[in-house]
Amino acid sequence: MSVMQPTIGSWYRFTGGDVFEIVALDEDDGTIELQYYDGTIEEMEIDDWYGRCELREIEVAAPPEDWTGSVDVDPTEDDASSDGSWRSLNG
Repeated sequence: MSVMQPTIGSWYRFTGGDVFEIVALDEDDGTIELQYYDGTIEEMEIDDWYGRCELREIEVAAPPEDWTGSVDVDPTEDDASSDGSWRSLNG
């Protein structure tokens, strides 16, 4: 069985844990950055990733239904006025 490769933009879960997304992969440093739904960022060594995959402690997960929690997007803020036209830069 092959070991799962970390892929930026993909969602995973540690066995029994919260879902997270891979947001960065630095092969030069040998690290992966994980971001949990609540916005928490965690760094992991690539060797640790592969070790945990071999132990089947990491699984592919579906992204959260509302993924905006981790990116701090306010759904009430947008760039369009109430009539659907774009606001000018001058206000």
